[in-house]
Amino acid sequence: MQLTKHTLPLGRVFGIPVDIDYSWFLILGLFTWLLAVGYFPYQFKHWSAAEYWIVGAISAAMLFVCVLLHEFGHSLVAMHYKVPVSRITLFIFGGVSEIAAEPPSASAEFWIAIAGPAVSLALGGLFYVARFFVVGFTPVLALVEYLALINVVLAIFNLVPGFPLDGGRVLRAIIWGSSKDFQRATMLAANTGRFFGYAMIFYGIWRMLTGDLFEGIWIAFVGWFLESAAAAQIQQTMVKGLLVGHKVSEVMNRNFEPLPGSTTLEELVEKHVLGTGRRAFIVGHNGAPVGLLTLTGIRQIPRTNWPITTAEQAMIPFEQVKTITPTAELWTAFEKMGRDGVNQLPVVDDGHMVGMLSRDDIVDYLRLLQQLRT
Repeated sequence: MQLTKHTLPLGRVFGIPVDIDYSWFLILGLFTWLLAVGYFPYQFKHWSAAEYWIVGAISAAMLFVCVLLHEFGHSLVAMHYKVPVSRITLFIFGGVSEIAAEPPSASAEFWIAIAGPAVSLALGGLFYVARFFVVGFTPVLALVEYLALINVVLAIFNLVPGFPLDGGRVLRAIIWGSSKDFQRATMLAANTGRFFGYAMIFYGIWRMLTGDLFEGIWIAFVGWFLESAAAAQIQQTMVKGLLVGHKVSEVMNRNFEPLPGSTTLEELVEKHVLGTGRRAFIVGHNGAPVGLLTLTGIRQIPRTNWPITTAEQAMIPFEQVKTITPTAELWTAFEKMGRDGVNQLPVVDDGHMVGMLSRDDIVDYLRLLQQLRT
């Protein structure tokens, strides 16, 4: 899943970009409040209000440090198997490692999936042992006891055998290894994930009806997220099943006459965008492509400057443009578009542009394949 549209970059660790989604600040505040007014007052009496809030805030922040370490467990093992990791993002439901490709084997999938819960269990054990050294320091004892508990809970929850949880990926690895059928394994694990998602939704509703409104809402919300993610994985697997075996050359548009670089943006919008509905243009010089201009690039130029700004000034130079070959798998191109955040890919063969592939082209082709299959 992509969670990078509304994020703040923290930097790189082991070469992996780490981001915080804006929703993380909401959950950080919520967890601080729950710990300060609920958990710690129940576990430790006679503290001052300031102590409850300070320890609550530190505990909530440390929880997400542990979540980050959990995700690094996945990411570092993935990198060991030469599987690229785009980034790690902390968000409202914890964290996610954006692994940019499928694991090369069932065993790789298993070890990548199990690494996160293993890190959480190790952290739980570490904090459990640490509590014996801080018995005389009550606020620190409260902190390490909470972190010991929450890391074990985090590991157990993630081992629920429903995709996209780690346990679902472990289940997929086991089915994949025994059946040698990756698509079947993914569908079974994702449908199991949908089952657990619906179970959490119904359990959350039951908790709400029995008087525990807040906790019930949260459980149902997590169940909805789990079901939605599993359903998205099923849809992605079905799309992949349709596209696998088909090449870019079957779908690409071979009519891509380059637009003169001297064309103003105002002329381009009036004659080509509004006139034809096109969203991307190859910019040429003496008949050779020199860049790509998209609606996004046009919108970045103030409207008042369109009459004096040329396509060549607003374009992305061709050497910076993501491209694909005509013999590439169509599914590979579709993945590349999603990973790179682009809606079109120039098709290049032996250094020469031979076509243009857009997301709309692939969607139309998918509809055709579905109709033929039906």
